[in-house]
Amino acid sequence: MIQVSLICMFSVVYNDIFLTQNSFPMKQWHLEHVEKTIKKFITGLSETASIWEKRQHKRYGTIANCCKQVDYDLKHGVTIDEVILVLQKIKTDETFAPVMQSENAIQRFNEIEKYVLSLKSPRSD
Repeated sequence: MIQVSLICMFSVVYNDIFLTQNSFPMKQWHLEHVEKTIKKFITGLSETASIWEKRQHKRYGTIANCCKQVDYDLKHGVTIDEVILVLQKIKTDETFAPVMQSENAIQRFNEIEKYVLSLKSPRSD
């Protein structure tokens, strides 16, 4: 009986030390992906875009696709608060200021900010 309990104790200690589960192993990557996706959506299409870039932007550069990508990253460990921090970082970052001077960029930023804030406080119907 003592031998069984020692084996069980060793098993528990071994599992706690070596086999701790990481529920979201790529959380940092998904956080970077959120930032990259939002920046790409806000930047929009350049004036000198090629035909291929225009086609890709028409297919993937919409608010719906951006929201879908953010939702995907939320399912993989990124929190809504972290997404809001990314939005604040983009809004206040001096390196991103030239892009935010465009009226279209501000409109797109407001669209994605409205979507993220709607996730933060869902309606209670």
